Amino acid sequence: MYGNDNWINSYLDAILDAGKGAASSASASAAGDRPSLLLRERGHFSPARYFVEEVITGYDETDLYKTWLRANAMRSPQERNTRLENMTWRIWNLARKKKELEKEEANRLLKRRLETERPRVDTTSDMSEDLFEGEKGEDAGDPSVAYGDSTTGNTPRISSVDKLYIVLISLHGLVRGENMELGRDSDTGGQVKYVVELAKALSSCPGVYRVDLLTRQILAPNFDRSYGEPVEALASTSFKNFKQERGENSGAYIIRIPFGPKDKYLAKEHLWPFIQEFVDGALSHIVQMSRAIGEEISCGHPAWPAVIHGHYASAGVAAALLSGALNVPMVFTGHFLGKDKLEELLKQGRQTREQINMTYKIMCRIEAEELALDASEIVIASTRQEIEEQWNLYDGFEVILARKLRARVKRGANCYGRYMPRMVIIPPGVEFGHMIHDFDMDGEEDGPSLASEDPSIWSEIMRFFTNPRKPMILAVARPYPEKNITTLVKAFGECRPLRELANLTLIMGNREAISKMHNMSAAVLTSVLTLIDEYDLYGQVAYPKHHKHSEVPDIYRLAVRTKGAFVNVPYFEQFGVTLIEAAMHGLPVIATKNGAPVEIHQVLDNGLLVDPHDQHAIADALYKLLSEKQLWSRCRENGLKNIHQFSWPEHCKNYLSRISTLGPRYPAFASNEDRIKAPIKGRKHITVIAVDSVSKEDLIRIVRNSIEAARTENLSGSTGFVLSTSLTIAEIHSLLMCAGIPPADFDAFICNSGSDLYYPSRTGDTPSNSRVTFALDRSYQSHIEYHWGGEGLRKYLVKWASSVVERRGRIEKQVIFEDPEHSSTYCLAFKVVNPNHLPPLKELQKLMRIQSLRCHALYNHGATRLSVIPIHASRSKALRYLSVRWGIELQNVVVLVGETGDSDYEELFGGLHKTVILKGEFNTSANRIHSVRRYPLQDVVAIDSPNIIGIEGYGTDDMRSALKQLGIRTQ
Repeated sequence: MYGNDNWINSYLDAILDAGKGAASSASASAAGDRPSLLLRERGHFSPARYFVEEVITGYDETDLYKTWLRANAMRSPQERNTRLENMTWRIWNLARKKKELEKEEANRLLKRRLETERPRVDTTSDMSEDLFEGEKGEDAGDPSVAYGDSTTGNTPRISSVDKLYIVLISLHGLVRGENMELGRDSDTGGQVKYVVELAKALSSCPGVYRVDLLTRQILAPNFDRSYGEPVEALASTSFKNFKQERGENSGAYIIRIPFGPKDKYLAKEHLWPFIQEFVDGALSHIVQMSRAIGEEISCGHPAWPAVIHGHYASAGVAAALLSGALNVPMVFTGHFLGKDKLEELLKQGRQTREQINMTYKIMCRIEAEELALDASEIVIASTRQEIEEQWNLYDGFEVILARKLRARVKRGANCYGRYMPRMVIIPPGVEFGHMIHDFDMDGEEDGPSLASEDPSIWSEIMRFFTNPRKPMILAVARPYPEKNITTLVKAFGECRPLRELANLTLIMGNREAISKMHNMSAAVLTSVLTLIDEYDLYGQVAYPKHHKHSEVPDIYRLAVRTKGAFVNVPYFEQFGVTLIEAAMHGLPVIATKNGAPVEIHQVLDNGLLVDPHDQHAIADALYKLLSEKQLWSRCRENGLKNIHQFSWPEHCKNYLSRISTLGPRYPAFASNEDRIKAPIKGRKHITVIAVDSVSKEDLIRIVRNSIEAARTENLSGSTGFVLSTSLTIAEIHSLLMCAGIPPADFDAFICNSGSDLYYPSRTGDTPSNSRVTFALDRSYQSHIEYHWGGEGLRKYLVKWASSVVERRGRIEKQVIFEDPEHSSTYCLAFKVVNPNHLPPLKELQKLMRIQSLRCHALYNHGATRLSVIPIHASRSKALRYLSVRWGIELQNVVVLVGETGDSDYEELFGGLHKTVILKGEFNTSANRIHSVRRYPLQDVVAIDSPNIIGIEGYGTDDMRSALKQLGIRTQ
C-alpha cells in the first residue's frame, strides 16, 4: 500500500471535492443520463473523480470523509497508510454492494414489467372489437384523446344561474387563508398555497355558489390558535372578466375537521390511522351544508357537492370514501406520487424497501393512490410528463389502454366492464394581484434605491451584500436534498465571472435554529453554510432566516429591480409554481429540464433549461442570461406576454369545463320508488355485530349476549341491532330461524360483505300467522353500482379462477370455482376448495386494476370464499350509508369485531363509532387472509384509540362493562 500513496490520495481528494453532495445527487442518476461534469472537467479526464462518482455515488460516504480527515491529522506515516488501506477495502465493498443492488433492481423492474404487460395483452384480446382505422389515426397524434381529455368543441355548461357546491380536501400541513407559514415544516409548502388559492379562485367564478376546503383542525401547543378555528372565511379573488356574471355567491371557507390526537400535530405519514375519523366528520359537515344550501337557494332538496376533490394520497382516500358514501363524482390531484418517490429512493440504495416504508409509510400512500384511480372520474395532472411517466407506473392506469377504452366509449362499443379515469392536464394557476411594473426597464436604473417606503424584506436581504446593486440570482426552495440547493451554491462559488457579476439570494423557508430543525433540512443548511465558507462567498450570498408569505412578491420585485434571474434546479420539478410566479413579476428563469418546467417553458419561453446535475451548465446559463441584456429583456417580455395562460381565471375555466361534463350522480337516500319504513330511524344507539371467523354456534351466542347486554331498562327501545356479515340474506335467515332468534329483532342486515342491505319486517296480525319479509334497499344499490363490471367482470373472473390450480406432480386440480348460489347482482362469489393454494389478495387486486376492472375483492369465511363487489361497497361504507339515510349519529354506534376477520377487517375499526374487540380461543385462524398485507395493521388502525377496547370472551356482563366504559350504558 505504501507505494500507492499518490493514487490513494488522488481518489480520496476526489471524495473531498465531491463532498457530501455525491450522496445527495444519487437521485440524479435515477432521473436520467449521468452528467459529464465530473468525468471530464474543462477537457481534463479525472480517473479518481470518475471512480468516486461512478462507483460509490448513491452511498453515504460521510464516514469515509471523516476517516480521511482523521488520517490527514496523523503524524505517523505507517498509521496513516494503514487507515488509508482500510478505506480502500471499504470503498471496494461499497462498489460491490452497489453492483449487487443494481442487478436486483434491474431484475425487479423486469419482473414488474412482465407482470403488467401480460394481463394488459389479455385485456386487449378480450376486447375483440378493435379500433376503427379513422380512430387509430386520430388517437395516435392526439394526446387529449389518449387520456380522455378532449374538450374540442365543448364549452362549459356552467353559468351564473348554476349554484355549484364544490368540496376540496387537503389534510396535511398548516392551512389558513392569510399569513401562511410556508416552509415551517415539510408538509406546509406549495400544496397548501395551491389549495387555498384554488378555493378562493373557484368561489369567484360564475355558477359556483360555495367552496369548502376541508382540512385537519390543529389544537396542539406551539401552533397559532387560528389553526384550531372550525371555520375560516376566505377572501374571494375578483376576476374582472367574470365580475358581471358572478351573481349570488356564498364564498369560500376553510373547514377544519377534528381527527386524530387533539393535542398533537401530525406529519402526513402519521395521518393514515385517522382517515376514517376525518371522513365521518366530513360526512356530517357535507350533509348539513348540502341541506342548508338547498334551503338558501330554494331548490327544494339538498344541494349535494358537484365534485369532491382530493389533493394528495391521504385526501384521495378520504375523497374516495366520501364519494362512495354520497354518490357524487370524485376528482383527484396527486401532487407528489408515491411510486415515483419509491423508485427514486430504491435507486439511491440507502434504504431497503422495508426501511422506506417505515419512514414514509410509502405502501399506504401507493395503495391510496391506486384507490383514488379506482374511484375518480377525473385525475388532474399539471403536465403530460406526469401522466406518461408517473401515473403510467400504477396498476390502475396505462396510456395505451386508456386510449383504446376512450375510443370505444366515444363510439358506444362494449368495454366489457372496464373503466379508466379521465386524465386531464390543467397547469397550476397563480394570483395576479401582486403583478407590478414599477420601473422603466429601458432606463438607467442599475439596482434598487433603498427608500423609506421600500419593503422591509429588501433591507433584510441587502444587508448580506457588499455590493447590493449587482443583479440578484434568486432561489426560493425549502432545504431538502431533492431541491439541489448545494449544487446551485457550488455552481455560483466555482464560477468566478458569475460571482463578479451577480449576488445570490437563497430563500429557504423559515427557521429559528438549525439545531432544532429536521435532520434532513439541517443537513442541507449546514452544507450550504459550509460551502459559503469554503468558497468565501461572504458579502455575495444572502440567506435570511425569516420571511412572511406576504413578502414573497416583494422578494421577486427586488430581483427584477436588480435585473436578476430566478433559478429553480431541483432534480425533478412536479409543479413549478414558483417559475410561474417569477414570470408573473417579469423575472427571467433558469430551470431544471426534468419535469413540469419543460412544458412551462414551451408556453412562456422566458429563460433557459439546464441539467440539474451539471453545475457548470447551471453557472454558464446564469452568466449568459445576466450578461446578455437583449436575451434578458426578451425573456422578461415573453414571460409577461404569455403568463395569462397560467392565471387562475384560465385554470378555473378549464377546471369547470371538465367537471361540467360529468354526469349527475346525486344521492338517492329516500326516492319515491323506495319508501322503506324502518325502526332504525328512531334509534338512539346502534349495535353492529360484525364478528367473522367464528363458528355458527359462537356467532349465535354472540348475537344473544349482545342483545341482552344492550337491552336494559334505560336502553330498551332506543337501541337497534345490525348484523354485518359476508353471509347472504338466505344464510342469515336460516341461521337465525334455526337458533330461534326472530330476524325482526334486527333493524338491518348488511349482507354479502356490504354489497346488499336489507330491512326485516313482520307481516300478519298475530305471532302465530306472522311472516318475516326482507326489503332490499335499492337506493343503496344505486350508490354502489358505480362502474360495476357486471357480466364482463364475471367472465374474466371465471377465466382467472380456472388458472388457479393446485399441482401434485403432473396433476393439476382447480382451486377456485364460481359459486352462483351465493352470488347476487352486486356480489360475485367463488368457492375456494383449498385455501392453502390461494393467491395473495393483493395480487388479485393488482390484476383487476391492470385489467381496468374497478372492484373490491376480498376473502371471507376463513378464506373458503372469495367475494368480488363494487368499488364503493363494503360493510364499513354500508354503515355510513345507514347513518346518513336514517340520521344516526356515528358516535352512538358500537361495532363488535373479533380478533381476526375477513380481509375487510381493518375497515371496521376507524371512525367516530366505538369498537369492541372480542378476544378468545373461539376466534378461528385467519392468518392466510391477513399474512399478505401491503402494510402493517398499525399503519392504518389506531389500536390505542379510546374508541377501541378489548374484552376476553363474549359474556353478557363483559359486554355490559365494555358498553359502560365506552359511554353507551349509564348503569
